[in-house]
Amino acid sequence: MSKIEESSLKKIFWMLFSLLLAAFTVWAILRESKTLSISQLFKVVIGGNPLYLAIAVICAAGYVFFEAVAICSILKGINYKKKIHEGIIYSTADVYFSAITPSATGGQPASAYFMHEDGIPTGVVSATLILNLMMYTCAIGFLGIISIIMNPDFFREFGSVARIFICVGFVILIALTYFFYLLLKKSKSVFDFIRKVLTFLKSKNIFKVKDQVFSKLDKTQADYENCAKMFAGKSRILSKAFIFNVLQRASQIAVPMFMYLCLGGNKSNMITLFSKQSLVTIGYNFIPIPGAMGISDFLMIDGFSKIMTHEAAMQLDMVSRAISFYFCVTISGLITLGGYLWKKKKR
Repeated sequence: MSKIEESSLKKIFWMLFSLLLAAFTVWAILRESKTLSISQLFKVVIGGNPLYLAIAVICAAGYVFFEAVAICSILKGINYKKKIHEGIIYSTADVYFSAITPSATGGQPASAYFMHEDGIPTGVVSATLILNLMMYTCAIGFLGIISIIMNPDFFREFGSVARIFICVGFVILIALTYFFYLLLKKSKSVFDFIRKVLTFLKSKNIFKVKDQVFSKLDKTQADYENCAKMFAGKSRILSKAFIFNVLQRASQIAVPMFMYLCLGGNKSNMITLFSKQSLVTIGYNFIPIPGAMGISDFLMIDGFSKIMTHEAAMQLDMVSRAISFYFCVTISGLITLGGYLWKKKKR
């Protein structure tokens, strides 16, 4: 079996697995609820405030749009100007394939494919995606820290299991941010250390480390060194990328807040909902399950149950996830497919 066929089969497997997981998650929530049903959820949303529903959908679209703006901004900073509709394809490919692969491992390669198709050199593609990933990680941590500074009770009101998820998420985010910083500033030392550890494990037969792993490590090191050289001294590019990533994350995090208002919620709870959703995002961001399905629902219901009934929290989780994840991923997949067919026709 060729590598291309193997890769295609993996994508199909993870897509089917994600669909099954999504169906199971919805079934589990409906089973736990005493009153919820799909038809009832439709009635509630249709009978809600149309203005806030429209804003929630716009926020979900903003998640894709601001990633496109961030990528185009980075590319423009290093003299590779791309139009926003091209950036949208890079973004939708990332959103769709991240959602259907464990640990979001399929997102960046899918974006890279379309960037290559547009004639962007490999080194530039790698450097751009690495920088955007760094800023994405920093943006999640930034919004979470702001939430806790505003009111520590936003964190304390979660249950003990949810607090563990959020704490672990914070630790991993800080570790990742520091790791990315080291990779840019002292990449040779970091990669030499990783290489020594892998060589030791291989020599002691603790793990089977294939030669391809060392080849990938060499390529990754080259990408990071290229990224560090490309963006050295260009703090303006970093600042803009960070701001657009904060806007991207804030757009997605705001969806439950506006759906809450759509369903007749009290405006005085807006900041509480936004802050709790920021912490929820940190709590599930490191989960290596496609879309963190199941865990994200658990954290949302746990956090929201402190400001509304448990049934209302489950209802808000279902309608919010339907827009911010299922709807957003489906539309992203269709746009990505359209972009792929369009580029194939142009060849």
